[in-house]
Amino acid sequence: MTIITPKQYHAKAALESTNITCISAEDAARQDIRPLRIGILNIMPNVQTYEFNLLYPLGKSILQIIPVWIKLSSHEYNSSSQEHLNDLYVSFREALYDRPLDGLIITGAPVEELDFNEVQYWDEVQSIIQYARKNIISTLGICWGGMALARTIGIKKVTFDSKLFGIFETKNLEPGHPITGDLDDVFRCPISRHSGYEDATLEAERDKGNIHLLAHSENAGYVIVETSDRRFLMHFGHPEYNSGRLIEEARRDQAKERTDVKDPENFNLDNPINCWRSHRNEFFGQWIKYIYTETSYNWSGG
Repeated sequence: MTIITPKQYHAKAALESTNITCISAEDAARQDIRPLRIGILNIMPNVQTYEFNLLYPLGKSILQIIPVWIKLSSHEYNSSSQEHLNDLYVSFREALYDRPLDGLIITGAPVEELDFNEVQYWDEVQSIIQYARKNIISTLGICWGGMALARTIGIKKVTFDSKLFGIFETKNLEPGHPITGDLDDVFRCPISRHSGYEDATLEAERDKGNIHLLAHSENAGYVIVETSDRRFLMHFGHPEYNSGRLIEEARRDQAKERTDVKDPENFNLDNPINCWRSHRNEFFGQWIKYIYTETSYNWSGG
């Protein structure tokens, strides 16, 4: 349960208070373990406060993780500290400078109501995705990040009349799968998006042999999908969210007085109960384990 951070990283104390060990790069180098470099293309609002949501489940792994925070040159991070971005974040090209990435995460982004071609940074994201499929063992797309992966393989999303928002019961469809296999047969997961996919669309892609369908919710459709080559893993929910992040999104929507957004289903904003923590930790843990297994095999010349 170790994550490698700068010595003065702003969330170090918060991580350590949850029994996650933070060590410096110098200390990590003295341990006889090859850390995994996980690139994180963070396009979420308020990047600094969102980072903890990913570092917590990644830090639960027994493996050393080097998070490589990536920013887009074509995106204006107006809600985030420019000083923080300059100190911690690098371009995708810089992230690959000294050695490859073992895995890549593409976060959500508040642009799911737009067509992809209307997103000002879509060309840059698309070029990163195309590189990743050829050169990175596994790319995990979360919410809009998952839809971006689906778009690059030709699957079109649809915009909903109202926001799909809340905690949804989800069925594990592949109990023998290397990533979802150890998830509960039925688990709960936060979902927060204005667009997604008809079940029939994804089932048609499955029948063509393009994707595997790994988890399904009666009320939210397919939640976890992967490409048949396992290079892209798409989670259309927000398993990384804690209760605070969900409340923050709800309050933001309330402030905008949008009539197409209601309070989250199955989640009490005044008495929040986290019922998806085990899903979050297990999902990210198994994804990291999968990457480690695959990269160790390749490194050993197997």
